[in-house]
Amino acid sequence: MHTMNTTNRLASLLALTAALAGCGGAADKTSTPAPSPTPAPTPAPAPIPATPVSVNFVQPTSNVLEPNVSESLSVNVLVNGSQAPNGTVATFTVNPASAAALAPVAPTTVSGVANTTLTVSSLPPTATFQVAATVTSSANTATDSLTYFVRPARKPLQVLVPAYFSATGTTSPWVTLTSGATSYPDVKITAIANPSSGVLTADTKEDADLTKAIKAFQAVSGTSNRVIGYVATTSTSSGALSVADIKATITNYIRLYPGLFDGFFLDGMATDSSRVAHFQEVYTHVKGLTTGLTTGATPPSAPIVIGNPGTYPVAAYAGVADTLVTYAGNAAAYANIDPQPGNTWVYAKDNTAQAMLVHTASTCTDMQTVVKNANRPRMNTGVVYATNLATGAPWSALPTYWQQMLGTVDALNKQRTLPLC
Repeated sequence: MHTMNTTNRLASLLALTAALAGCGGAADKTSTPAPSPTPAPTPAPAPIPATPVSVNFVQPTSNVLEPNVSESLSVNVLVNGSQAPNGTVATFTVNPASAAALAPVAPTTVSGVANTTLTVSSLPPTATFQVAATVTSSANTATDSLTYFVRPARKPLQVLVPAYFSATGTTSPWVTLTSGATSYPDVKITAIANPSSGVLTADTKEDADLTKAIKAFQAVSGTSNRVIGYVATTSTSSGALSVADIKATITNYIRLYPGLFDGFFLDGMATDSSRVAHFQEVYTHVKGLTTGLTTGATPPSAPIVIGNPGTYPVAAYAGVADTLVTYAGNAAAYANIDPQPGNTWVYAKDNTAQAMLVHTASTCTDMQTVVKNANRPRMNTGVVYATNLATGAPWSALPTYWQQMLGTVDALNKQRTLPLC
């Protein structure tokens, strides 16, 4: 029995060993590692953007030129926000090509700036043309352009004086007006005499003091000074005056002051097209006068008409006056006046076809500022006046800097240093 049990245990042990071997637990196997994940593809490098480029005109300071005049042009060129490398080409073009010549046409930059010279052809007044500058860097191209206006050749500045003051006595502003004309005989002065507030009737009498003052002013040797009569074209009580009323005032000027007036100043001129025909009739009437006005002009000239709309009127008014006052107001506001873009018709006329009357130019320096502003080609204003007097009675006397104003005009005409204030 003991032997049998031993035999049975041995058999059981052998059977268990075989079973374990069949399950693979008797020996180790070499394991196969799990496959690694497929790596993500390396992204392609981002494309390098084209280098930014910009070009901007930095010269000239004015876009109004005269025929046969040369002008320096400069453009500033930036590449990637910094000044362009020396040698970067800027190509200039003119449209239409016949308007002007460029030399050189394709200058290269030095310190980020390319320079050329523009020479205007013999163009008629009010012609326009464009100049463009183009620069290419890498795949980028940039262009800047300017529009030019052509005006007639500049004429010397003149002075227009609202002489709405008394002519009585040795301290009259007319005496100072005349002494200034004596000091500056090369400055052409037109004085606006204003008897009876611009409405002269059959009952109006001559102002003998005014007659004497006008004769003294006109007698200044070596000058071409003129006197014109103030004519109201509107009335505070009745509004616009009729053409017949205006003609009557003109007739009475000639009756009372024969041979003394060179023309007339039409105050209150309209600005819209509705009254162009009205003022055309007045203008034609004045131009047709052959007797009773100044006879001693050298050379003889037709009566002049200066109209005062006080601002830019529609372009048609340029045909019904020899000169238009396109600004009448204070000095501070004049700094913001600009004929562009709405009134570029002024460039079709001589600078002497535009006038300005500025008040509240408090100091001599203020006066010089507004006169220099008027003289700029962009303003194209050749007839000037400024006073330190303010709103209320700005034309009741001459400015305290009367002599300096004449000296300033004379210096600008002769391209000399302005007088000290």
